[in-house]
Amino acid sequence: MEKKFTPQGFGSAAVHAGHLQDPNYAHQTPIYASSTYVFDTAEQGMRRFAGEEEGYIYSRYGNPTIAEAERKITALETFGLDVQAKGILHASGMAAISTLLLSTLRAGDKILTHYSLYSGTDNVMRTILPHFGIEAITMDMQDLEKVEDVIQHDRHIKLLYLETPANPTIQIVDIEELTAIAKRYNLHVACDNTFATPYLQQPFRYGVDYIVHSTTKFLNGHGTAIGGILIGSDVERMKDHITKSHRILGGNGNPFDAFLLTQGIKTLELRMERHCSNAVKVADYLEKHPAVAKVNYEGLVSHPGYEVAKKQMRKPGAMLSFELKGGMEAGVDCMNRLQFCTRTVSLGTVDTLLCHPPSMTHFSVPKEQRERYGITDGLIRMNVGIENVEDILADLEQAIR
Repeated sequence: MEKKFTPQGFGSAAVHAGHLQDPNYAHQTPIYASSTYVFDTAEQGMRRFAGEEEGYIYSRYGNPTIAEAERKITALETFGLDVQAKGILHASGMAAISTLLLSTLRAGDKILTHYSLYSGTDNVMRTILPHFGIEAITMDMQDLEKVEDVIQHDRHIKLLYLETPANPTIQIVDIEELTAIAKRYNLHVACDNTFATPYLQQPFRYGVDYIVHSTTKFLNGHGTAIGGILIGSDVERMKDHITKSHRILGGNGNPFDAFLLTQGIKTLELRMERHCSNAVKVADYLEKHPAVAKVNYEGLVSHPGYEVAKKQMRKPGAMLSFELKGGMEAGVDCMNRLQFCTRTVSLGTVDTLLCHPPSMTHFSVPKEQRERYGITDGLIRMNVGIENVEDILADLEQAIR
């Protein structure tokens, strides 16, 4: 029986949205481990390839397990908004970003973006896209007048690319104001919403055209699968041009990881509530610590993006970074002394993760550029988990000299 009930709460949507009744009435959508699909007749195959009939053809083109994850995430990004959108699941966040950039830009075009992007995104823009004749302009987007001046005087700029909060300095940019500027000059706007998740922030609310996520992170929540998604508010373009680009480029997700992702999303609201409440307490502790020079966390009044974050985020997130006064030696020493928190890269899992960006995630970014972005030698990035906060604080106390 088809359900017609519309959930009123975000948590309810996270559990139920996107689910279609399985033909065999399985409670959970099964893992459809099939590379291809059969046709009743040759004519049916012809209709499906021509786009005249809905149905699956080949799992690089679409898969029932993958489709549920796409529908669920899209429903959360548009929850409570008068916005239609379509999502396409990818093998990774970088695959989703690559599909976005290669399907929306051409030789001679430029991207306008800001400092302190995820290192993979920075690398694509800095080392890959120039081979295709596409240039990235990186600037401080806190100065809105300067942003508009740059756009106004360079008609080759076609895409405004945002990441907020940004990795790993937790820089906040104003989605609403920047999107308004971009739209005055007919630019497309994309936003990486990985750190915030749709529970804390919905970029479509402000007129953004595309949202990307590394679903590996908070959406999955348990560190069990790699994935990414690209969601666009121009449904017809997503179904046609973007889908064709995605299929040709081959960055499709897989049904096993999509199943794990779908299960993880069901507890997103509960997890983010605990992540965020713990992060506020950890940030407050670190800001008062004598060995800490600076704490980057949008929930602190001292953060330059505090007011903007209050405007566009439901509450401060789970990610923070802090700079130790002792530089590289202090950063490495802190990492080595951890006993309870986890020493690893990535983020978004239920356990607390710490990494040292200068020697790990952002090692490939030139030192001069890293420091200009605020990624100093003593910087530690922290994914505050959902454990009891007193255990997190106790481990930090003994690790930070």
